Amino acid sequence: MSQKFSELIKSETPILVDFFADWCGPCKVLAPILKEVKSELGDSIKIITIDVDKNEKLAAKYQVRGVPTMLIFKGGEQKWRQSGVLQKQDIVDIIKSHS
Repeated sequence: MSQKFSELIKSETPILVDFFADWCGPCKVLAPILKEVKSELGDSIKIITIDVDKNEKLAAKYQVRGVPTMLIFKGGEQKWRQSGVLQKQDIVDIIKSHS
């Protein structure tokens, strides 16, 4: 996963990474919000979800201590990070500021 992940985040298209867990209530709230974000922004963003319980090394590498944690990468660099749930419009605005 780590190698593939490294390739993914090198994209010039912003990548929003959602670190989540199945047992996490706020993660379940965030999932449909991210679907709305994707439908609004289409191909100008890639959204990938990573289960911290199945990808512990990757979560540790990015120091994910709470879920949900969202990160935006562009060109291999981390541009933004936030833990917790945000409203759809806030996420859209943040993504647009990094496009």
